[in-house]
Amino acid sequence: MSHSPGEIVLGAAVLAIAAGFVFYAGQVTGFGGERDGYPLTASFRSAEGVNVGTDVRLAGVKIGTVTDVDLNPETYRAETTFTLDQGVRVPDDSAAVVASEGLLGGNYVEISPGGSMFYFEPGDEIIDTQGAVSLISLLVRFVSGEAEE
Repeated sequence: MSHSPGEIVLGAAVLAIAAGFVFYAGQVTGFGGERDGYPLTASFRSAEGVNVGTDVRLAGVKIGTVTDVDLNPETYRAETTFTLDQGVRVPDDSAAVVASEGLLGGNYVEISPGGSMFYFEPGDEIIDTQGAVSLISLLVRFVSGEAEE
């Protein structure tokens, strides 16, 4: 079975485009290799919607990625580890909040910077955290009349 030169060129072009999409998807999701950065940890009461690969943002700008989420069997809290970009220095009194992109969007970890003159070191833990707020449970409370006045 012989192939014409045009079929070979077209096949090579399709393979090159497919490889480009795979490379782009790996870069966007953070699976395209190790990024230069440093790890921080945080413990949340609820990390609903936060998985490995979830964005970590500061002022709406992606500054890192969640690299691990585990349940602490003693405290029943979600222990998360995330890697922040090397050039980003976060004050050591900052807070980590599981935030939502809206009703249809996913969750991400938002860093709310503090005012300290000292910064987190690699491996430090962010103590001030706020877990995910379930929009469904808020709607149920509102509809059932349990909302506080």
